[in-house]
Amino acid sequence: MIQLVDINRHFKNGNEEIHILKDINFHITEGEFIAIMGPSGSGKSTLINILGFVDRGYEGEYLFNGENFKNTSDNHLAKIRNKTVGFVFQNFKLIQNNTILENVSIPLVYVGLSAQARKSRVIRTLNDVGLYDKENLVPNKLSGGQQQRVAIARAIINNPKFIIADEPTGALDSETSKDIIELFIKLNKSHKTTIILVTHDRKVADRADRIIHILDGRIQREEAVE
Repeated sequence: MIQLVDINRHFKNGNEEIHILKDINFHITEGEFIAIMGPSGSGKSTLINILGFVDRGYEGEYLFNGENFKNTSDNHLAKIRNKTVGFVFQNFKLIQNNTILENVSIPLVYVGLSAQARKSRVIRTLNDVGLYDKENLVPNKLSGGQQQRVAIARAIINNPKFIIADEPTGALDSETSKDIIELFIKLNKSHKTTIILVTHDRKVADRADRIIHILDGRIQREEAVE
C-alpha cells in the first residue's frame, strides 16, 4: 500500500542545509499496525508529514497504492489527504468551543454530506469508540482519555485507508494509555485499518505488528513483534 524509495529531506536554516531524513526505504502493507520509534530529533515528525501528504519537499519516491502524488495540485492533494489519512495527535487538537459532534463532523463537511447524514455517522462512530451520549458536550467536559477517543473518532469518520497517530498516549496516564492502544488494536483488527503509530514508549510499540527504529534520520532496523 505504502512504499518509500530512497527518501531524503533537507531543510535550510539560514546558509546551512540540514539533512533530516537520509535514504529512507520501507513499505507498509494494507492492514498492518506499524510503530515508529526514535528519540526526539530523529526525523519521526518529518517522516509522518511525508506519509500524511503534508510535506512534498522531499527527494525520492513515495508511492501510495502505486501512485505518486508529489506533483499533484494542492487542492487535489487536500482531497486525497481528507479521504485517505486520519490524524491523531498527542494533544488531541480539538476545537474547544465546538461540541463533540461538531469536532468529529469536520472531515465530513468537505465530503458534502447533509447535516442529518453527518450527525448519524458521527453518533455511530462515537459509539464505536465507546463514547455514548457525549455528542453535545464540549471537549473540556471530558477526561483526557475521552478527548483522545473523540480525536480517534474524527480520524476514522471518513473510513481512511490509514491512520497516523503521533504519540497518541503521550499526554495520558498508563491505564488510559492501555485503553487507547486497545482501541487502536480493535480498529486495526475489526476494520482492517492500517495504523502508523509514533511512540517513545516501548510497551506501546510492542502492541504493533512491526517496529521501525529511526535514529539521526536513518532507519536503524525493522523489528517484527512476536
